[in-house]
Amino acid sequence: MADQSLLKRAVLTGAGAYLPEQILTNEDMAKRVDTSDEWIVERTGIRQRHFAAPHETAAYMGAEAGRQALEKAGLNPESLGAIIVATSTPDQAFPATAVRIQASLGAKKAFGFDLSAACSGFIYGLSVADAMLRAGQVKSVLVIGTEVFSRLLNFEDRTTCVLFGDGAGAVLLEARDVEQGGPGLLSTHLYADGSLGDILYVDCGTHDNRKPGHLVMHGREVFRHAVNLLAGAVNDALAENKLSADDIDLLVPHQANKRIIDGVGKKLGLPAERVVITVHKHANTSAASIPLALADAIQEGRAVPGKLLLLEALGGGLTWGSALLRL
Repeated sequence: MADQSLLKRAVLTGAGAYLPEQILTNEDMAKRVDTSDEWIVERTGIRQRHFAAPHETAAYMGAEAGRQALEKAGLNPESLGAIIVATSTPDQAFPATAVRIQASLGAKKAFGFDLSAACSGFIYGLSVADAMLRAGQVKSVLVIGTEVFSRLLNFEDRTTCVLFGDGAGAVLLEARDVEQGGPGLLSTHLYADGSLGDILYVDCGTHDNRKPGHLVMHGREVFRHAVNLLAGAVNDALAENKLSADDIDLLVPHQANKRIIDGVGKKLGLPAERVVITVHKHANTSAASIPLALADAIQEGRAVPGKLLLLEALGGGLTWGSALLRL
């Protein structure tokens, strides 16, 4: 008979990351566009970004990050149940990046699919994986964020081309029966407002023949909405779990702009040592930024078993969301 005191949760058992070999500093970008290190750092906190080589596709990078997560969890790829890939920069319209990754990993029993929610994609992916694991549909899900934004950048627009980079991050979630207060995803919270879709988008699609497409962002409008929307998502997560900001050990935010991260941290009253910031190292990697930041915090020993982490992101759509995760 099952122990009625136990809860079924999606528990993080492994994390992985991949960043392309090529690094471009702000000084490198200043050779290409009219900008400077001082201008970029003051407005964003970014000091460098990684740009993918031709072979470093979304599938390639996602597979590398996913392989690390599986190895750290000690799970054989053939035992994996599903692969969810959050990306706005798939290698092809179809097949899904997830099935390319499935083939690369040799995860023969796993099904896979992509989802598109821009920079919020990883949070959306966690939510879908959590539901599948709690329902008993699968026992393990690899959630990957992988992006090649360098191939969407308009180098005629100095205000956006310096903001983004490439990379991939992954987590393995496994269904476990845990005690109250034990590890796992406590809750996820998803939001969208399509009426704001024109302040951050890519200007191509099947409705026209323009190729390649470029990222278009109205930065001031995005910034104006970001802090309040993210703070609201965070407060919803805390309220549902009857917690306060004091209970959060680490805030792991989407790494888009240090000023936005600082603004959310300030609204929550969190000191700097409880906020994970990696934007200076790899810029905005969209759906890959949270798992990259999470993997970094685990490697540095900041995110250890028992810690309560609050994850949050906002991206084009607009989409945004939050998740509470105990390691």
